[in-house]
Amino acid sequence: MKRKKHTSADDEAQIDMTPMLDIVFIMLIFFIVTTSFVKEKGLDVNRPDNNNPQTNQPSKSLSIRIDAQGVITMGGREVDIRRVVANAQTFLAENNTDSAAIQADEDTEHGIVVEVMNQVKIAGIEKVSVLVKS
Repeated sequence: MKRKKHTSADDEAQIDMTPMLDIVFIMLIFFIVTTSFVKEKGLDVNRPDNNNPQTNQPSKSLSIRIDAQGVITMGGREVDIRRVVANAQTFLAENNTDSAAIQADEDTEHGIVVEVMNQVKIAGIEKVSVLVKS
């Protein structure tokens, strides 16, 4: 009978991976349980509700133009800054809207634009937007 000769491959020790996997899973559970979630601070955004039915009628808004010399035009007519409130109220009586769009020239003084915005708000229009050249 021939004897088997032991090779070095048979004598190698094998490493049991089960305890290491147990430790990894325990650490994973520990980190999941101890993690705290912090709500980041930021600005609240008012998004429109999706529950509101969309109307097919476009919303008509008050259009105001201010040129570089400060001349205010509403509805195709030139208007004095003191008459913006009256004209805006007339527009509100004729149209069901809650918004106004002010288109000012880039050379217009800021004070005139702000005064027109204030006059429109006094007239009862809460949503005022300023159009810019893009």
